[in-house]
Amino acid sequence: MSDFLNATPAERIALIETTLTAALAPDSISVRDDSAQHAGHAGASAGGHYTVTIVAAAFAGKARVARHRMVYDALADAMQRGIHALAIMAYTPEEFATRSSTP
Repeated sequence: MSDFLNATPAERIALIETTLTAALAPDSISVRDDSAQHAGHAGASAGGHYTVTIVAAAFAGKARVARHRMVYDALADAMQRGIHALAIMAYTPEEFATRSSTP
């Protein structure tokens, strides 16, 4: 993930997805770059803002904080080299299925 700073926005998303896929073997993952919404705020120049929605069996039995720690640990290098803010929505497959079927 050392090339994160020099990557294009699309490449950064792909690097986040690839890193999380290798670490957590998710059923699904979605990464959205929210950086444009934060242009001008003090931390914006320090890196990008991203929202990650990840569905993985690895989250089973884990509290929300533990799930977030798993994601942060997987992205540790990028968190130091180009991710300024990360919003995480982490679900087990069962939780996501229930969430998706609720009107």
